[in-house]
Amino acid sequence: MISNRILIFLSLIILSLLKSTLGYYTVVDAHAEECFFEKLTSGTKLLFTFEVVEGGFLDIDITITGPDQKEVYHGGRESSGKTAFSAHVDGIYTVCFNNKMSSITPKTIMFSIEIGDKPKLDLSNDANGEDVTVTHNKLEELISELSASLTDIKHEQEFMEVRERVHRSINDNTNARVVMWSCFEAFILAAMAFGQVYYLKRFFEVRRVI
Repeated sequence: MISNRILIFLSLIILSLLKSTLGYYTVVDAHAEECFFEKLTSGTKLLFTFEVVEGGFLDIDITITGPDQKEVYHGGRESSGKTAFSAHVDGIYTVCFNNKMSSITPKTIMFSIEIGDKPKLDLSNDANGEDVTVTHNKLEELISELSASLTDIKHEQEFMEVRERVHRSINDNTNARVVMWSCFEAFILAAMAFGQVYYLKRFFEVRRVI
């Protein structure tokens, strides 16, 4: 009974500490830019993960800026990536995908925004409860790390599934083209063989003049 209660207690703590994770798909047209906004409190951690799943050379320009227009992250012609940072000021942070380098090809992007816990103030001033507070903080940190690891594994599985889907689509298209080309070659060979037989037959045909 005690072990079951401990498991239930730890499960409730993990559920309460699970970070807010938002997953999206978006299509960025050629010569276009798509932006997303997230309001953060100073000190809050944000983990951003993305991957281009379809379109052109599977590359995109990405920029993350803060409320003060300070550039937090910038990547050029990237196919996938991951970045984490802590908000330096309160306000709205902007994530922009730029596809202006592409002339005709839109890009399909899968990305996720994981928002960490807000910074907490240590309000324990009682010397008697110092050990309990330290133990509680250590347990909370361990559970937070476990939750972050589980979230990372979930994200990796999702991205691996997307990669497998994209590669399977490419393989299917390649196989279809190979089959069509093989059929076309077989038709050309059959036509050439029939033409040669017909030509030789006409060449050796004996013509009688009456």
